[in-house]
Amino acid sequence: MPPDIGRFCIFIVMNAEEIRMYALSKNDVTESFPFGEEILVFKVNNKMFLLIALNEVPLSYNVKCDPEKAITLREDFEEAILPGFHMNKKHWNTVISEKLKESLNMKMIDDSYNLVKKK
Repeated sequence: MPPDIGRFCIFIVMNAEEIRMYALSKNDVTESFPFGEEILVFKVNNKMFLLIALNEVPLSYNVKCDPEKAITLREDFEEAILPGFHMNKKHWNTVISEKLKESLNMKMIDDSYNLVKKK
C-alpha cells in the first residue's frame, strides 16, 4: 500500500435534503413549516424532534437530546454542537452538520426521534 493512503480519511457530511430524507424514512414522521418557510420541522407523535434552518450557512439543525448527553456532546464537539438556538437549552442542541461525520449526524437524529417517539 502506498504510504499516503493511510493519511486520508473520507469525511462525509449531510446536506439538507439528505437530512430530510433520513428523517422521513422513520416511522410516523411528518414535516411542516409552522415557523415560516426557512425552518423545516419534523414531528413524531405530533411533537418536534428535528428542525432544519434551511437558509443557514453553514447548514444547522436542532435536535432533542438527553440533558446529560447534551452537555457531553457540546464539550466533545464544541465548534459543531451548541446549546439549542431558540430552544430549551437543557434539552436541545444546535448542530452544524458539516463539522461532523454523517454517522454522528444520523445518530443525533436517531436519538432525538427515539426520545420523542417514546413519550
